[in-house]
Amino acid sequence: MRAPISVIVPTLNAEHQLGICLGALLPGLEAGLIREVIVSDGGSADATVAVARAWGAEVVSGAASRGGQLRRGCDGAQGAWLLVLHADTALAPDWVGPVVQHLETDRAGWFRLAFTRGGLAGRFVAGWANLRSLLGLPYGDQGLLLPRALYQAVGGYPDQPLMEDVAIARALRGRLARIEAVAGTSPERYRSQGWLRRGARNLWTLLRYFAGVDVSVLARQYRR
Repeated sequence: MRAPISVIVPTLNAEHQLGICLGALLPGLEAGLIREVIVSDGGSADATVAVARAWGAEVVSGAASRGGQLRRGCDGAQGAWLLVLHADTALAPDWVGPVVQHLETDRAGWFRLAFTRGGLAGRFVAGWANLRSLLGLPYGDQGLLLPRALYQAVGGYPDQPLMEDVAIARALRGRLARIEAVAGTSPERYRSQGWLRRGARNLWTLLRYFAGVDVSVLARQYRR
């Protein structure tokens, strides 16, 4: 019987984070859960692709758009289940047991968020993220594990540069469950921009997306 999970990781200049992300998958490989790892690169100018190949991952390349990269990676996956992870996210060492339990369901699952070296501010932001997820809106840095058949049934990731995780979460509403394992993510973006400032900007961007502002406009302003 083939391993059930295809892992998809979108990347763009992620050479310093990717090895940690992929290394955290080793318990699943040893347990016979992981069939393949697909790194969907958006044109990295650093050693991201070399790191991916050194870890034995398959690399697919295309335009730098998070939604488009995820769609390309998922479209090429062969596993019955898809595990989508950001390159700066690493699953906690005890993730295998909870994931095996989740594979007995037919639902999509998200992991509890925690920031590595996040301090009190990180715990607060992670707590809000986990509460938001219980309300049906997990973000991409919490990971997403779902049956490939369910992914296809909801139309997959839209090819858009921002809010692709929100779009698929909305499509999966009512079919999302918490996986009792932690996804640890880097706090560097929050630290560099300020926890309060970045959190407020994320919320403002989300509200404008719900209000119907064009996602390409949101992406330009978000990067700025």
